[in-house]
Amino acid sequence: MSTDLASRQLMMTLGEAARAAARQLALAETARKNTALTAMAAKIRRSAADILSENRRDLEAAQARDLKASFIDRLTLTEARIEAMAKGLEEIAALPDPVGQVMAQWTRPNGLAFSRVRVPIGVIGIIYESRPNVTADAGGLCLKSGNAALLRGGSDGFHSSAAIVACLQRGLDAAGLPRTAIQMVPTADRACVGMMLEGLGGTLDLIVPRGGKSLVARVQQDARVPVFSHLEGICHVYVDKAADIGMACKVVLNAKMRRTGVCGAAETILIDRAAADRLLKPIISTLIDGGCVVRGDEACQAADPRVTPATQADWGVEFLDAIVAMRLVDGVEGAMAHIARFGSQHTESIITADTAAAERFLSEVDSAIVLHNASTQFADGGEFGFGAEIGIATGKLHARGPVGVEQLTTFKYQVRGAGQIRP
Repeated sequence: MSTDLASRQLMMTLGEAARAAARQLALAETARKNTALTAMAAKIRRSAADILSENRRDLEAAQARDLKASFIDRLTLTEARIEAMAKGLEEIAALPDPVGQVMAQWTRPNGLAFSRVRVPIGVIGIIYESRPNVTADAGGLCLKSGNAALLRGGSDGFHSSAAIVACLQRGLDAAGLPRTAIQMVPTADRACVGMMLEGLGGTLDLIVPRGGKSLVARVQQDARVPVFSHLEGICHVYVDKAADIGMACKVVLNAKMRRTGVCGAAETILIDRAAADRLLKPIISTLIDGGCVVRGDEACQAADPRVTPATQADWGVEFLDAIVAMRLVDGVEGAMAHIARFGSQHTESIITADTAAAERFLSEVDSAIVLHNASTQFADGGEFGFGAEIGIATGKLHARGPVGVEQLTTFKYQVRGAGQIRP
């Protein structure tokens, strides 16, 4: 048997098993799903040493390839990050079950009673790179929302993800649910991604890509099933003339440097020209003293000789590193114009004490997440109270922003009658 044929048969088997599991999950009681989630959390905690050992295998291979520090950071698991995965699963268990929720009800003059009810999507394929924690988040969210998950992690985190999936499947076993509800593609063969994008013979209902620009672009171009787009995070912080300088420095530093490799990290800082004399120097010093390279326009360079010149290309870049672009803009209007031109509709923040300016920014900036006086690093499903997220959807259809359990459901109409016929 050829390798291609064997891979296709493997993927079809996974898809068919996921479809069968999805039918069972759609009817699973909330208590049983929650039992599985809490058991998964316990298994992850007890298996922490094994997970870290497998993660070291992945890290050694990545370091041998001399990959970027930001990539290594995303790939790295620690005891704290493993505990965060376990807590995330417990938080998902504590969330209300969206399946079966009645979204709306009404009765027509003819007596027909209509209900719009949440139901699972079905089988969700998640394709992701270098983030082992996505394995637990995606598996847990899909389970709570009644969906089967087919996970295809990047080859860089293969061993880490496999160790985590083993814990998730043991949690399913403990609750008497099919372990095929959460499956991992057991090969790094890139052809398997193409097969998932084809839909695996109609067994996949949705694809969620979580990774770099090239991965998401490929998924959007080649997928024959619906896609939740998680595009690059070209996130902005605009510091308005009415900003408190202490708050601005604190928020800007956190937005950029808390974790530079996450999609909610700020990549461009916009400063109100009307208060440049007051704002520029302290904000630039805070960033540079904090270990960040600042690439700025002429005004920024004049304010601090440590600033390197920004080029036109720097305004639309997701650095995912300790690098930020900075420029002056003409007030809220100028900030919004810059964001509309160079942003990716992910996350933007305004720092200001001017309520009117803040409300205008919140209302008019067309991004999935818009904040006032807060760090862009809050672009995270856990921080929204969703327990976890499967990604940040930057599109405008069905879901936008952090994709949690509610966003992983669709709905159907239930219509109850008493023998009505249409004239």
